[in-house]
Amino acid sequence: MEEYDYDLKSIQAARDLARKGKVAANQLATFNAEQIDRILRSMVEAAEKNAVTLAKMAVEETTFGNVHDKIYKNHMASGLLYENIKDKKTIGVIDVDEKKQVITIADPLGLLLGIVPSTNPTSTVFYKSMIALKSRNAIVFSPHPKAIKCTSLAIKIMEEAAVAAGAPDNVIQGVSLATMAATNELMHAPEVSTIIATGGPGMVKAAYSSGKPALGVGAGNSPSYIERTANVRQAVKQIIASKTFDYGTICASEQSIVCETCNRDEVISELKQQGGYFMTEEECSKVCKLLFRNGHAMSPNFVGHSPQSIAQAAGISVPEGTKVLIGEQHGVGDKWPLSYEKLTTVLGFYTVSNWEEACDLCIQLLQNGIGHTFNIHTEDKEIVRKFSVKPASRILINTGGTQGGTGLSTGLDVALTLGCGSWGGSSISENVGPEHLINTKHVANGIIEPYEVAAQDKVFAKYHPELVADYALCDSSAGCCCEPSKHTLDMPVGTGGHSTAGIDMPVGHNTSGIGYSLGCNSCGGPAPTESTKDLSDVIDADELKKMVTELVAAFRGSDD
Repeated sequence: MEEYDYDLKSIQAARDLARKGKVAANQLATFNAEQIDRILRSMVEAAEKNAVTLAKMAVEETTFGNVHDKIYKNHMASGLLYENIKDKKTIGVIDVDEKKQVITIADPLGLLLGIVPSTNPTSTVFYKSMIALKSRNAIVFSPHPKAIKCTSLAIKIMEEAAVAAGAPDNVIQGVSLATMAATNELMHAPEVSTIIATGGPGMVKAAYSSGKPALGVGAGNSPSYIERTANVRQAVKQIIASKTFDYGTICASEQSIVCETCNRDEVISELKQQGGYFMTEEECSKVCKLLFRNGHAMSPNFVGHSPQSIAQAAGISVPEGTKVLIGEQHGVGDKWPLSYEKLTTVLGFYTVSNWEEACDLCIQLLQNGIGHTFNIHTEDKEIVRKFSVKPASRILINTGGTQGGTGLSTGLDVALTLGCGSWGGSSISENVGPEHLINTKHVANGIIEPYEVAAQDKVFAKYHPELVADYALCDSSAGCCCEPSKHTLDMPVGTGGHSTAGIDMPVGHNTSGIGYSLGCNSCGGPAPTESTKDLSDVIDADELKKMVTELVAAFRGSDD
């Protein structure tokens, strides 16, 4: 019997998944809002029921984070997410503008590819499955090899719950033979329409280079500025709560604290009281050697680890109750490793003289995670205004980065894929939701006759008053439309004396019996008067409204 390489097997399996997923996507595209909502509720119930089991599996398999917070992360990506998206319009007619006579209709994208990071291996499956099906898309997942067991179980749970509620078979699938070759095959599969990429910079870059539309995110390196008017105790409490959540595995979590000379002592004192351990220069050096490799690339061996685990590995002793390790830094760049992203329980610490210095420093720090998230703790509204120009898609005021950026403690949409905009090389700067996974098409009713556009254009009249008389109202059924005015430009012989606004007419114009028109100026007869215009086709406002109502009913499949 012929043997095949593991990579070749994974490629064939990926192709099979894509083909089956496309069939499911085509079937799901016919579902209505009520059917989709029933499927989502079934998925939520299954996710919540298995939240604890999957959290334990994820920590055991990856060693990242902690069970307590992964349980809540699973809840966030299912039950909490559902409450956030359930009333969003993503199916059929989603908007009607009666004044402009435009109907907006949502269509699904088709089959999506979801990249799953090892830091959020089960919650990402819940989250992407929910937003995919909410917008009537099927999805196939590519798990991280380090989290294949827990991710595969999460996929199975979601798929079974969806199918049990009436979804097509294979609407949610996952790669079982996890290889880069399989992921690459799916990225380029003709059946896949869009990629939702959450993972390392290399994976995101590959997604954007695949030739497919992609929603990817960049690295985060959020500074948290405690300005002189801030409530220091509250600010520190929020930062600690954010940085310790799942041991810092959320990319919106704080990476550095910036305080001022005037509140430095208070900030340090408060950090120590609430579980912050300030490392000596020697201890900081030992920890940095563990955390980073090849310069400032984060070592996966210490992603999402407790401060005790990191300290023990570094051979340093920390007090009981330590929640975060803090290293004072005096610059940004390779000589100061803690100025880069650290998806674990370690923070950089900076002191500046005033908000101007804080502004410059935060800009430098954000260059290592540009476009992602920036935090500021202050009671000064003017400071908020000044810092709102920072190159970050989420500027969070008086809250924690983790909870604020993902929409848990702010009014932002609940999400685990956080766009970084063009700053960070992302195609989106928002928290990704089902509204980003639809095609929108527009049914637009004519509200002005095409041959009357220029004549009724007040903006045109404002900028070109001397030409307005050349654009008298026309009626296509009347034959000709307007006669040249005294403003008609002199034309070369053979153009019939009409203006071409400087555009060369085709060779042979007016010699072949075929005219090349530039608009109303191409004819020479009298303009129709009000008495000669046919008013039988004029539609009043009530008739237009009735037309729109009927169109909406038709698209929704109702007779109302």
